Amino acid sequence: MSLRDELEKMNNTKLTIFNIPIGWFLLIVVITLFAMYTGNLPAGIVGALLIMMVLGEFFGWIGDRTPILRSYLGGGAIVAIFGSAFLKHMNWIPEETTVMIADFMQVGGFLNLYIAGLITGSILSIDSKVLVKAGTRFAIPLLVGVATAIVIGGTMGLLIGDGFIQTVLIIVLPLMGGGMGLGGVPMSQLYSDVLGNDPSYYISLLVPAIALGNLFAIVLASVLNGLGNKFPMLTGNGVMIPGFQYEKQKETDYSISQLGIGLITGLLFLTIATLLGKLIPLHSFALMILMLAIFKITNILPKFLVDAAISWFHFVLKNWTYALLVGIGITFTDLNVIIEAFTLEFVLIVGITVIGVMLMTGFIGKLVGIYPIEASITAGLGMVSMGGTGDVSVLAAARRMELMAFCQIASTLGASLILLLADFFANLL
Repeated sequence: MSLRDELEKMNNTKLTIFNIPIGWFLLIVVITLFAMYTGNLPAGIVGALLIMMVLGEFFGWIGDRTPILRSYLGGGAIVAIFGSAFLKHMNWIPEETTVMIADFMQVGGFLNLYIAGLITGSILSIDSKVLVKAGTRFAIPLLVGVATAIVIGGTMGLLIGDGFIQTVLIIVLPLMGGGMGLGGVPMSQLYSDVLGNDPSYYISLLVPAIALGNLFAIVLASVLNGLGNKFPMLTGNGVMIPGFQYEKQKETDYSISQLGIGLITGLLFLTIATLLGKLIPLHSFALMILMLAIFKITNILPKFLVDAAISWFHFVLKNWTYALLVGIGITFTDLNVIIEAFTLEFVLIVGITVIGVMLMTGFIGKLVGIYPIEASITAGLGMVSMGGTGDVSVLAAARRMELMAFCQIASTLGASLILLLADFFANLL
């Protein structure tokens, strides 16, 4: 029997991966891996995006069809992140490929491209009449979540760790600080300025909390998704408050032309936010969120731009999520750091703090009229996750990618508050 006959036989099973018949997809995997291991994967965006999409969709397909993983541990999102991180950890991915992917994610800006599309489309697809109401309510569980983390984490540190203030400085604040770029790096410089020692010394102390907290956040996001499936009254399934709806679009509603316009729109808003960042001391994503919210509330933007941005949002969400998670696993997920952090006391402090924040933000969210699961995912786990990469991972595990704008509010605007608190607590030593 010929290769073509074998492929056709497999395709007749009607199983698909990425909407490609499984036989043909497996052939794509074989060719891609052969090119990678023989050193013939094209350089730059071509090779990086190909291997990320192929591995991501393959891992995602496995995770989304494995019962326990699918129901309790994040399904495809978990497998894509930690499967690719494991491949790197075991040196089963050639060094030149990991460097290529890291460059594409960071220097090439693929992560920013993805998040820009999600933020633009998710905000512009919200009903403007309730955007203000949701935003003002969201601040309350966010602030309570930060206070809860300090109280719970500091108390745990007092009981089984290195003391209240030391635990707040080394575990709690980096945990809530919006990842490495927004939290860990500036926090290490702040500690160096106040306490002495080189910033690299503090980076090594902060990284385990950031990494382990991100792991807890991803797993708990999946648990919350399962909880919402069992108790529908606790969740809006991606809607923050009753009446807070996203505009529904069928796939046939948008055209190739709209996708191009939507791409330009997302990139343009990120560029404008970057320019504003030179004048206003806020992260570009935070400025982007504020700017888009104003434009949506005032209804300034023409309908064709809004429709195009929403179309691009759906394209990015459907086609690049698993690819991005592979990039996160290879570029940002260091299994050595996570493994080394697994002392019982450290895990208890991080775990109990994250769970406490998750429960408290859900409870407060309910009191102010936000669905508790959505409040826990955004104001709680969005603060704990590792910045933009963590937000994507958490929302993928929770299957609520449309909440990206709120997670980014927690990660970016929340990070500024955390740095102020870091300065305060460092001066208490």
